[in-house]
Amino acid sequence: MKPFKLMILFSFLISSFAFCKNKTEKQESQHPNPKVEILPAADQPEKYLHLLEGKRVGLVVNQTAILTSQNNMHLVDFLMMEGVNVVKVFVPEHGFRGDADAGEVVNSEIDKSTGLPIVSLYGDNKKPSAQTLSDIDILIYDLQDVGVRFYTYISTMHYVMESCAENKMPLLIFDRPNPNGDYIDGPVLKKGYESFVGMHPIPVVHGLTVGELAKMINGEGWLKNKVKADIEIISVQNWNHSQQYSLPVKPSPNLPNDVSIRLYPSLCYFEGTDVSLGRGTYFPFQVYGYPDPKFGEFTFTPVSIEGMSKNPPQKDKKCFGVDLRDTNLDHRFTLEHLLRAYHLSGKKEKFFNNFFDKLAGTDQLRKDILAGKTEEQIRASWQNDLEAYKNVREKYLMY
Repeated sequence: MKPFKLMILFSFLISSFAFCKNKTEKQESQHPNPKVEILPAADQPEKYLHLLEGKRVGLVVNQTAILTSQNNMHLVDFLMMEGVNVVKVFVPEHGFRGDADAGEVVNSEIDKSTGLPIVSLYGDNKKPSAQTLSDIDILIYDLQDVGVRFYTYISTMHYVMESCAENKMPLLIFDRPNPNGDYIDGPVLKKGYESFVGMHPIPVVHGLTVGELAKMINGEGWLKNKVKADIEIISVQNWNHSQQYSLPVKPSPNLPNDVSIRLYPSLCYFEGTDVSLGRGTYFPFQVYGYPDPKFGEFTFTPVSIEGMSKNPPQKDKKCFGVDLRDTNLDHRFTLEHLLRAYHLSGKKEKFFNNFFDKLAGTDQLRKDILAGKTEEQIRASWQNDLEAYKNVREKYLMY
């Protein structure tokens, strides 16, 4: 081969190698290494142990406050092992061990395993009192949220922030990934519809971690008398909002797996009706039905299950409906199932109970359904509010 041709061939090979290399680097930059471990705040003790030295520490935790890097050791046990002076534990709905039924009163008690006093933040006492904070120097909040407005752990966080602000108590928030954090959807809560299942003017699927939401609560002045909590957020490492995250521990008794967590925003509206969403089965929030064959061919019978649902809707009645357990984890919020059940029921106004508007955060959704509007028409009614919310959300994003 002549020298000139050799030079051309050599140049071509170098160019091809450079092109392939750049293409590979570009692809790698677009797709983060899936082997990189996601580290919630609790799994980064180097970021918080020094903040607790010489302090009397209180924790707002339940069964989700674990260190996966320590074989799922509970945060309370880890801190005590590290010599931290843990003096008290505050617990949300479902209790310290996460086995209390939805809405069940959680009593204050002494934890048998650690001997620590447990203070309930559910029931009549949703907010830490000055007295319960009097022997604490710093409070830690570490609860696994699922990114949905009516999931009450964020309501507990609101009251904890408020109490800390009023009592000049520093609050450490241990952040965790949001398993529904990849999108935003649903009606924004309207003024006058605030309750423990919706305290903030945010959509049903809010697209924030608890750390980001805490920043928003402070920044937008949503605490009583617009007080601001002294918060420090320990952030999640190696995670962003576009990544799916599988929870290592179920966050509450009736969200047992990833599918139920993804379906939760769509099916929880049935709590405002007498349609069963599978409470009283081992697959809650993955099915729905009613004691009438016209609701579907799939059948199930809700029963009392200790630690999950003691008195479920339609208890001991054979329900006919739909099995959604094969739903893809790309599922996003939809009104499809709610509208289908409403039309099949033929009950009109009687389809809804007085809890429905609290879940919706507005009476407009119920009115639109009664007016016979389609999902597309209903969705159009909340788009302006969603866009305004997204603009506010941008200010507080961390991931």
